[in-house]
Amino acid sequence: MIDPETLSVTIVDGYVDEPAHFGVPPYISTYPRYAAGALVDAGVPREQITYHTIDRLRDEPDYWRDVDEADLMIYLGGMTVPGKYVGGTPAEPDEVRKLAWTANGTSLMGGPVKFGVGDENAGATETERQDLDFDFVAKGDVEAAVFDLVESGLEGFNNRMRDIDEVSRWAQEGAFIVEQHPNHPDHLIAELETSRGCAYRCSFCTEPLYGNPSFRPPPTVVGEVDALSDFGVRHFRIGRQADILAYGGDGEAPNPDALRQLYSGIREVAPDLETLHLDNMNPITIVNWPEESREGIRIIAEHNTPGDTAAFGLESADPVVQEENNLNVSAEECFEAVKIVNEEAGWRPGEDPADAPTFGDDAPRRLPKLLPGINLLHGLKGEREETYERNREFLQRVYDEGYMLRRINIRQVMSFDGTDMSDTGAEIANEHKQLFKRYKKQVREEIDNPMLERVAPPGTVLPDVHLEYHQDGRTFGRQLGTYPLLVGIPGERELGRTVDVAVVDHGYRSVTGVPYPLDINAASMDELTAIPGVGDSTAGDIVVNRPHESVTDADLGTEVDLEGFATTRAFEGAD
Repeated sequence: MIDPETLSVTIVDGYVDEPAHFGVPPYISTYPRYAAGALVDAGVPREQITYHTIDRLRDEPDYWRDVDEADLMIYLGGMTVPGKYVGGTPAEPDEVRKLAWTANGTSLMGGPVKFGVGDENAGATETERQDLDFDFVAKGDVEAAVFDLVESGLEGFNNRMRDIDEVSRWAQEGAFIVEQHPNHPDHLIAELETSRGCAYRCSFCTEPLYGNPSFRPPPTVVGEVDALSDFGVRHFRIGRQADILAYGGDGEAPNPDALRQLYSGIREVAPDLETLHLDNMNPITIVNWPEESREGIRIIAEHNTPGDTAAFGLESADPVVQEENNLNVSAEECFEAVKIVNEEAGWRPGEDPADAPTFGDDAPRRLPKLLPGINLLHGLKGEREETYERNREFLQRVYDEGYMLRRINIRQVMSFDGTDMSDTGAEIANEHKQLFKRYKKQVREEIDNPMLERVAPPGTVLPDVHLEYHQDGRTFGRQLGTYPLLVGIPGERELGRTVDVAVVDHGYRSVTGVPYPLDINAASMDELTAIPGVGDSTAGDIVVNRPHESVTDADLGTEVDLEGFATTRAFEGAD
């Protein structure tokens, strides 16, 4: 029998993206934290548990030694939702096989990878179950498999699901692992689980494979936040659930009291948190229980941080597609839910919540507290050319009637065994690829761009934008949070820093910004001309006539409200 106190364990995070769970950096998912907690609970000392992301192994090959020498190597990963990522690159199947081949000890694979593996992490693909040459594959909960495997002396485990008491214990005991993440502490956001499973059975979705909703009581989630805060985490997303409004209820109806306990409890144990966002909210809940939902949405907006997004799974505005795929919300119902979230949470810090939704010249220059995001999925059963037009018309209606969407997510289906889409596969998505590309471009140009300008008009301040990469003479970065805006800043600035930014222009899904407030005594010509209404001539006058004692002293002779973007800092004289 192997003594757990003698075990050395390496956890490799290949990242996850599920319908209700995200773990690509700067996010850290629940899986590595729960697995680490299960190891500790089974008797493995913390100091003998090593955690690496797949990107760290790519960037620093010496760390592969930890994979090679570990008594137990645990791989966590799997993409059941296709996406494009900036902060990290999910592990590809060949890399996962290399991990299994490199490990000399026992190897265990788990996470959503159990649902299937494709040739690549992309939409319009089909998947199949594969063991990728690992000794063990957790077909149940990987954290339960980890606990049972260690208890058995690495002999084996039953494919079982963990219970609420176990996950509550492991969530707190595994919080220490965040300190080994390359992004820790400043650029790391912890995904929090409130529930798993779903009361509905959409054809394409893997979340129902977890069963009906089961909820973690508020004190257990609050306790996890408390533990993560002790290890330096200041950014949190309540993202691991199919519907935040259903939290603590019967799986469908809202429970505002549970939401109040959850959100107020988090604020109490982490008063210095910098981000508190969420992800999924089911629009059918809002339509079926409008008053309870309004109360829940108000509670969320009272406690969260600005720029939050509630992802709505409309998936399709076409009634034919809705019927054939068991989708639970119609376009009309989804529109009503968009309206209600705008009315209850579309206000901006510094104004009366009763004024929501607000935009335009008189609105405070901060992002709204909480807005809906729309998920549209293509390649579903029954899809036809008319489907694309119905989706576009729905989005246009939201804009035309004066409401806001934080983002529109357009993707193609991935097919997994166990879902109703497994028979159809990716056939429809592949047939419609050219139609999909044309439609996606039209939505980006005609709806995304003006909608983004409504949500974040020129002058909107985005605090703490983390600078991530350089491209074409500009520096790009994002805030931490749910679906953060990509911000391009003129010039190449030091990466890894955070700066406050004022929005000056808009793309389809990104914005251009300048550091806020911009010092006109030091700003470059590119930065000055980025400000709306400041052309080359005015920027040249500002530069030639430096230093300026104040912004008004610059006397631009234009209608530009430069004070909304800029300040002056006196030049320091030579010693």
